[in-house]
Amino acid sequence: MQEIKKPPDYGQEAIQMFSQRNNPYCDLLQNVIQRYKILFMKKILGLDLGSTSIGWAIVNETEDRIEKSSIVKTGVRVIPLTTDEQGNFEKGKAITTNQDRTSKRSARRNLQRYKLRRQALLKVLTEKGFINKDSILTEDGKESTYQTLALRAKAATNRLEKEELARVFVVINKKRGYKSSRKAKNEDEGQLIDGMGVALELNKRKITPGQFSLELLKNGKKLLPDFYRSDLQAEFDTIWNKQKQFYPEIFTDSFYDELKGKGQRATSAIFWKKHNFNTAENKGNRDEKKLQAYQWRTDALIKQLEKEEVAYVITDINNDLNKSSGYLGAISDRSKELYFNKQTVGQYLY
Repeated sequence: MQEIKKPPDYGQEAIQMFSQRNNPYCDLLQNVIQRYKILFMKKILGLDLGSTSIGWAIVNETEDRIEKSSIVKTGVRVIPLTTDEQGNFEKGKAITTNQDRTSKRSARRNLQRYKLRRQALLKVLTEKGFINKDSILTEDGKESTYQTLALRAKAATNRLEKEELARVFVVINKKRGYKSSRKAKNEDEGQLIDGMGVALELNKRKITPGQFSLELLKNGKKLLPDFYRSDLQAEFDTIWNKQKQFYPEIFTDSFYDELKGKGQRATSAIFWKKHNFNTAENKGNRDEKKLQAYQWRTDALIKQLEKEEVAYVITDINNDLNKSSGYLGAISDRSKELYFNKQTVGQYLY
């Protein structure tokens, strides 16, 4: 039988050397474990949102009672706002400092461009002998408020003196004018569709934008022109009055006023809320839906449609009206009026 040997006695000093307290590897392992615990702790981001500041803090939250939660970092971001900016922000009408600065810079540039235009014009008028250094180019004296405007209207049909014509040029030079961009967004078989030309066509043939669009679609056209707001409004009113003959309880004057300025969703929602029916369902692919929509718009001018179909037509046209800019739309309609009446801006204003 083999004798079992006792383990060697290294002594108390050797045992102490490899104890947990004095072993550097144990300390290193402890540090690694602690870091992993922190890494996998629950992270919480706290935010304090104010009108002019944002406070924030990142916290490590422990899930047991042994470890302690800790704050990683905190901070605050102050947003400098003036009294007006803060008031607008709280009302939901915020404009950033950069936007405000950009608007003012744009105004300064426009003013500088106006001054340069004025200087260039005066230089040319002086060189051509229209004016001299003593010429009065503004309204001067009593009852002269509309003097220049009268000259501007007169200049389109009658002869003016050089100095009078110079005054007209100076007034026109003040504004850069408005160049209409009422063109189709892309080329359609190499030809751009001009908005004024379309308006003339509608006026000459006594047709609506819906009828004109239906013709284009049936002829294989893919793109449709933009229409003047006044032409869309005329189509809306014509269809409204026609269908009112069949549904007088629906198409009332108060309902007409309620739909003004509403978009597609809002108009459709009002039909459901007021009269408990939705717009008609337009089925098919994109091209088929577009063709059906304009077919309904054309039919609504001459015959009775189902009330859901009428609601679809009214919603469609009302959405087109809502999308057209009120300010630019008014300018475009005035341009059309001047063109039809063969008037100048001066004659119209006077």
